Amino acid sequence: MQHGRFETIGIILFAILAAIVYGIVHDQVTAHLCVEYFTIAHPPVFPTESPFLLALGWGIIATWWVGLALGIGLAAAARIGAPPRLGLREVRRPIVLLMAASALVACLAGLVGALAVASGALPLVGEWADIIPPDRHVAFAAVAWAHEASYAAGGLGGLFVIGHIIRRRMRLRRQPPAAAS
Repeated sequence: MQHGRFETIGIILFAILAAIVYGIVHDQVTAHLCVEYFTIAHPPVFPTESPFLLALGWGIIATWWVGLALGIGLAAAARIGAPPRLGLREVRRPIVLLMAASALVACLAGLVGALAVASGALPLVGEWADIIPPDRHVAFAAVAWAHEASYAAGGLGGLFVIGHIIRRRMRLRRQPPAAAS
């Protein structure tokens, strides 16, 4: 366990970076599946219709703050209070696993959304049904479901990871000190 002065900042910065990388990769996939999700269903922040550039921009805008919240929560769980304190080395893997789990949930939700719309079981409704071209409804649903699921998985998963870090520190506190040689 590392107890350096900069562990708290390192945990926060790593969580922000992990979220941004996840967001960019996630949005590269989804923007190439359905650029309309970014050009029609999002405010016109970027004057482009390039899936690559939209994914890059929205991947950062939509995730840095999620990483900040996760990082602050994890840093507090790992560093505040009585020793033992955990450092970046101990929280890095749970952050990476959270990103992987969020990606899996997003893929599954996107598939469910696409199948639901393609089968007619859950058609696109409301303003999106009128604005999105009909031949893009299935792709739009896949991307929208993937994004919603990704946020849900990241938020709930982030709380789970914070709880995991707290439980880990509590277990470490209960362990008897190592015998001196």
